[in-house]
Amino acid sequence: MKRILIGLIALAVLGAGAWFGFNLYAKHRATAEVEAAFEQIRKQGGKASHGKVGFDVMTRTLTIEDIMVEPGNQPQAQIKIAGIKGTGVRLIDDARFSADSIDITGFEVAVDQLGPAKLKGSYKVPQLTVRDYAGPIHAEKVPAGGSLIDMYRYVLAQYASVTASSLTAPTLTVSFDASGSAAGSGEVVYSGLAIQNLKHGKVDAMKADRAVFTIDVPQPGKQDKLTGELSNVIVNDFDATTIVAALDPQKTNDDSYHRIYRQISAGPYMLKSAQGVRMDIDGVSFEDIAIQPSKFRLAEILALMPADRSVPAPAQSREMMEKLAGFYEGIRIGRIEVGKTSLVTPQGTARINAVKYREGEFAVEGVDTPAPQGQFKMERFALKSFSVANLMRWAAGLATPGQAPSPDQMLGLFRVLEGAEIKGVVSPYKTTRQLVIIDTISLNWGQLVGSIPSKANLVVKMVTPTDPANPMQRPLILAGVDKLAIDLDLGAAWTESSGAFAFTPATIDLGNLAKAQARLALANVPRGVFTADPVQAMSQAGQIEAGAIEFSMRDSGVVDLIVAQYSRMQNVSRDAARSAIVEMIRAQGEKITAANLDARAAVDALAGFVATSGQTLTIKLTPLGKVPVVQLMDTLNSEPIVALAQFRIEASTGL
Repeated sequence: MKRILIGLIALAVLGAGAWFGFNLYAKHRATAEVEAAFEQIRKQGGKASHGKVGFDVMTRTLTIEDIMVEPGNQPQAQIKIAGIKGTGVRLIDDARFSADSIDITGFEVAVDQLGPAKLKGSYKVPQLTVRDYAGPIHAEKVPAGGSLIDMYRYVLAQYASVTASSLTAPTLTVSFDASGSAAGSGEVVYSGLAIQNLKHGKVDAMKADRAVFTIDVPQPGKQDKLTGELSNVIVNDFDATTIVAALDPQKTNDDSYHRIYRQISAGPYMLKSAQGVRMDIDGVSFEDIAIQPSKFRLAEILALMPADRSVPAPAQSREMMEKLAGFYEGIRIGRIEVGKTSLVTPQGTARINAVKYREGEFAVEGVDTPAPQGQFKMERFALKSFSVANLMRWAAGLATPGQAPSPDQMLGLFRVLEGAEIKGVVSPYKTTRQLVIIDTISLNWGQLVGSIPSKANLVVKMVTPTDPANPMQRPLILAGVDKLAIDLDLGAAWTESSGAFAFTPATIDLGNLAKAQARLALANVPRGVFTADPVQAMSQAGQIEAGAIEFSMRDSGVVDLIVAQYSRMQNVSRDAARSAIVEMIRAQGEKITAANLDARAAVDALAGFVATSGQTLTIKLTPLGKVPVVQLMDTLNSEPIVALAQFRIEASTGL
């Protein structure tokens, strides 16, 4: 029994010695691996140091204290970590390891003098917890150039080399200082950060409960200070590998789009200025954000940032706008929506229900804002086929100092958009208490020949007060007409194969006055007439021939208005005024019918139209042969009777 007890004691002593020996060996190996990783950074020209390293075999817990790293050959960045504690640490192979959890405390990154703006920045994370981590033992070599783009690509590449089930941080503080440029300086504090399912640069979801920021904005003469708060930031399906590829100089020929984000949403959002301006937004969302590597040239855009606050020369401004246009062309967003927005200024509060972008249409909805004469309201404003890149290119072409834009440059706006629409406008009319009410104004165009549309459609439905200051509207006011209801529908289209150009139809409804409709056809219209060069247009216009012309007017009060006006001017009764007008029409018609018997039908129809209110007058002109439009216009100015003789005239009236 005694021998057995002695044997067990000896075995325990030997086991304990072996255990402590193995633990010492494991700790030594862990220390060696850590030192090897730091030595690799030093070999690449950086600085790297650490404090105490510990390793517990039972829990496979690795601890490292007081880490400081300055990667690269220049001290442009510095990383400090108070401590790292990895639990369940295991070697996957010679190049990678895993850990059940990693707790990092006192994590700080500082960057200094990066880019043309000489940016200084810092990131501080007091506590970061990573679960189910796997990644490389040694970091990749830091790029020797030390440019901001190289650093972005390096950091994102490291990010793409690891996997984790989650990353959480109670707070993250980001500070930046570019006070030598227009970017200013400030601080952003995020709270409640979390990342779910990080795998090879792709993330299922990221969130931040709150972000509070303060930014000092340099302005001529005085500083402004912006403060704000953003809540509920959520990112779904983020792919960092796409950005890494786009920043790779070897990928500059890739013209395809690659998605970075499936969805980003945030809100509510509050922004306040020291100047007394405050903006509140219920929320914002973005969907399907993708980039095109061949045009997403971030390095070129960063190079445009001025190192000082000097105003760039006009040529430089145009170059900057061209490059920015190409950069924006390399970004594709499927959908953007900004929720209810309010802007409080010393002049009052403006509100917008929504701002939307989808499939090339940009729309602003539910505007309610103060104006100098009263409150302005608009249900919807939209631009069709809207492109920031195309708009910037067009604006860049207009920016020539000392030289007014050419007509062709101004017409270039038709290439930027395909239409515009305004709905539901209620606006004060000048200084009166009356309102302009716009139901719809819609203008669409297409089939561009150069910069000029050969197809267009205009729809206007609105009510506007009559203006006492306008001499042409005084007869309306004297007749008791205080507003005009306008309903206009105008369409025009050119067919290149046949050379036909037609207005089909042009309709205008003036509410309680009249409704008119016109159809006009032109033949043999050459392509060359669609030009901003007036000399070329006139030379080509000689080939155009007149087609059929149809006009109809439904009297809803305009005849009575004309009769009443004539009655006041001549101080006669309305019946006498009507009879006098009819006689004048017939007398003037005799001069026309003497040369063109076909015109008698039109004269009789017009006289009958005035004689009896509420009728519809219809007139149709059909060319008797080829009638060149240019010659017709000249003849109308000098000899209108001869011009009409080139047409067969048909006219009628009816109730």
